[in-house]
Amino acid sequence: MSDESAGPPVRRILLIGFMGSGKSTVGRELAERLGWVFEDFDELIETRVGVSVSEVFAVQGEAFFRDLEAEVGAELLRRDRIVLAAGGGWPLRESNWSSVDRATLSVWLHVGAGEAVRRVAADGRRRPLLAVAEPEAEAMVLLASRRPAYEKAEVSVETEGMDAAGVAHHIESLARRRGPLI
Repeated sequence: MSDESAGPPVRRILLIGFMGSGKSTVGRELAERLGWVFEDFDELIETRVGVSVSEVFAVQGEAFFRDLEAEVGAELLRRDRIVLAAGGGWPLRESNWSSVDRATLSVWLHVGAGEAVRRVAADGRRRPLLAVAEPEAEAMVLLASRRPAYEKAEVSVETEGMDAAGVAHHIESLARRRGPLI
């Protein structure tokens, strides 16, 4: 592949998508491939506040969590040579997108509701938004409502039927075609 690319330099890659889409797993793999740093919005929030995302939701509420998420996102989106895994709800705030400049390749990791629920159940972490009687039905509603926000990403990558290494390789190829990696 040629080093000559048509687009602006890629200084960071932002992964967005629904819970269970693979943002953290793919993000770690991609960062390793590129020799970049990986940061997960949720993990950074948990480290800063000293409790789990579930506890933040339960005690402080979703609005408080979304404010923290916006702060973390704005901070991380100023860094270079970084792969970021945004929280599933981060793209919903229009103001969050103002931190996404042309040096950021935004990637929607697409997953269906059923697969997302299966993956979330397998990872063992409690997900407040799916702590309902019918998680798959709730996931379908949430995905439908979030789709317009996810579609703001520059590219979309299907994750069902692919392992993390395959998805990371595909995103790396997209990034290199988009512009030089800085």
